[in-house]
Amino acid sequence: MTSDYFIGLPQWKHPEWSSSLLQDPDQGDLEQYAASFNSVEGNTTFYGLPGEAAVRRWEEATPPGFRFCFKFPQSISHQGALRHVSADLGHFLDRLQPLAPKLGMLCLQLPSRFGPDQLPDLIRFLGELPAGLRYGVEVRHLAFFQRGDAEKRFNEALQVLGVNRISFDTRALFANPQSDPITREALEQKPRLPLRVLATAEAPMLRFISPLDLQQGQRWLQPWIDQVLRWLSEGKTPFIFMHTPNNGQAPELARWFAQQLQQRQPKLTTGFHDWAERRWVQRQPGLF
Repeated sequence: MTSDYFIGLPQWKHPEWSSSLLQDPDQGDLEQYAASFNSVEGNTTFYGLPGEAAVRRWEEATPPGFRFCFKFPQSISHQGALRHVSADLGHFLDRLQPLAPKLGMLCLQLPSRFGPDQLPDLIRFLGELPAGLRYGVEVRHLAFFQRGDAEKRFNEALQVLGVNRISFDTRALFANPQSDPITREALEQKPRLPLRVLATAEAPMLRFISPLDLQQGQRWLQPWIDQVLRWLSEGKTPFIFMHTPNNGQAPELARWFAQQLQQRQPKLTTGFHDWAERRWVQRQPGLF
């Protein structure tokens, strides 16, 4: 059965998750992750193509309803600036072909220097992508957040092309700028931009980062519960990814959000299965 929404984390393994999400030494990390979450951000492809054997392992380790949301390689989005990148694009799509039924969205994260003057390059690039897949774009140039002509043209182009504008909500992190090393590093790396909440296509994506104090993060997440439920009522399929400064607490944040959605809408086909309940079921003795 297809889930009503997809929820996950920016990675499928982390050393701090061994006390919660990843506790079974007899199972692989991705297999355990996919038993709880039905999607993951594939940041690894931003830095380079995975090996063919790795792609096959990922396919084998995940159930049919699982969805990968890989990033386009930086050779396309950053070094190439979307120009003369046909070869890199072809290699990227070919390498992911074994995972085609499990590709939830291919995500284009553009650098802050990619501005309105390059919008024609973005429109051309998106228009040449193969049909049959979902695509999302995350921009970081301030002009795309000023409600002016540049932002209007950008949003309209995505709507015409059926491409999702990705919302990266960093407000909670910057509202609580703690001085610990983990938070300082996150503050240096994450963009501080206005939030845009809109669905330019049928699969809106939220990327949310909380401060280390998860209660503060939950306070900023509360309005997103209503927004996700609104998208669902409109027939859209949201993708939701939770981050924390070093992602050590990200499973707990995503777990809380999924539980809130389920409490508000019990009939949802959930994108989350509690790892605590999984462990309880696994501990039960056999009947025979």
